[in-house]
Amino acid sequence: MEASAGLRHRWTIGVEGRVLVILTGVLLAFGVATVYSASAIVEMQAGQGHAYLLLRQLTGMAAGAVLFAIAAKMDAELWEKWAWPLMALSLVLLIVVILPFTATIAPRIHGSRRYLFGASLQPSELAKLAVVLWTSMLVVKKGRVMRGLTKGLLPFLVVIGALDILVMLEPDLSTAMMFTLVMAIVLFAGGVRIGHFVALGVMLIPLVYVKIERLNYVLLRMTAFFDPGGAPPEVSYQLRQSLIAVGSGQIFGVGFGRGRQQYGFLPFGYDDFIAGHIGEEWGFVGLALLVAAFALYAAVGFRIARKARTPFLQLVAVGLTVTTVLTAYLHIGVATGLLPTTGLTLPFISYGRSNLVLSLLMTGILVNIGSRRERVFGEAATDPLALRALPAR
Repeated sequence: MEASAGLRHRWTIGVEGRVLVILTGVLLAFGVATVYSASAIVEMQAGQGHAYLLLRQLTGMAAGAVLFAIAAKMDAELWEKWAWPLMALSLVLLIVVILPFTATIAPRIHGSRRYLFGASLQPSELAKLAVVLWTSMLVVKKGRVMRGLTKGLLPFLVVIGALDILVMLEPDLSTAMMFTLVMAIVLFAGGVRIGHFVALGVMLIPLVYVKIERLNYVLLRMTAFFDPGGAPPEVSYQLRQSLIAVGSGQIFGVGFGRGRQQYGFLPFGYDDFIAGHIGEEWGFVGLALLVAAFALYAAVGFRIARKARTPFLQLVAVGLTVTTVLTAYLHIGVATGLLPTTGLTLPFISYGRSNLVLSLLMTGILVNIGSRRERVFGEAATDPLALRALPAR
């Protein structure tokens, strides 16, 4: 009783967690500077202050930093209990976004309805976290049943199908593809048979093709990707300007704050195409360092997954790492013309508070997974295994 009276717990961040914290801080600092450089003149032309988007981004960073700190110090095992409520909340919010009578709180912005309360909350960002947590939870819960098709894989297909349909109605095909891809990777890491994926993929090809045919903007973007010169100017303009920006940057870039695309030639140069703006001002070297930074994030994230405390946390770490890094590489691929145009932002860097808050929250969870909990008496730390061995009194 005397020993337990002063007993308390303390989370100690491991080496991987410290690297992740430093890397995230560097990306955030670079992101703030880049958002200001890419948006200052455009916002002044629109009648706003030069720091309008910068200040909004800083509010998102402050909220994200609070969630990061909470998630880093909170036992990540608790997310297993919240997986179902979080998935249910995501589905409800995605339904609210597309309902015809909710246009006042979910207005159409740039041709699609993706946000609630103006541009304050993007439910599809919350759904990304829900996909990772819910999939990881259910894989662990099902165990060996995952090797089967009907009892193992089918429930996941029902839920991911519902999520995909809802976001495609916004419309947002790129996010639907992200949901499916991240869930597939977590399922693969959890031991689902590859043959099931192949069979289902072949079966879904006709359905996906029909859906793409109905989404005219997707066909136009594919046309612009395969033949930028032959595509309609209004479709290929953004990609062309991004390629001009990246090409103008050459090896070392034109210099911070000296890019011409900041005058508004590149639409959403502070958001969906911020990598193009980086390519202009920082050149090939800047983009290469950006790729290397996210490669380091991936290496640290997968190392944390390998050393995770439980199977659930292993899958969560894999899912969170893949979500962040894959989004980053898809964004860079779009800006450099290697992939068809999508609406994916660059984590930690692009303007967008919902994605910024989510990215910081996911990183905080990763940091906790990479931490270890120690039992301490007062100020003196004691090995937790040794404390478990103490005789009961």
